Amino acid sequence: MNQTVLWIEGMTCGHCQHSVQTALATLPGVNQADVSLATKKAVLHHIGTFDPALAVRAVEKEGYQAGLIP
Repeated sequence: MNQTVLWIEGMTCGHCQHSVQTALATLPGVNQADVSLATKKAVLHHIGTFDPALAVRAVEKEGYQAGLIP
């Protein structure tokens, strides 16, 4: 299983965290999405080929900023 880590800006509450986590968890190939309000990071566990740009767009669609952490 592979892992992708994103930074996320703009989350201020548990509802924000839940919205981002739900958006990321439903992406194709993602087995688990762990989003932390405290660290402002998301860790995605996925299989196969995964395009991190999809995750960034999913977060942005929810109204937050995101980027890939190498």
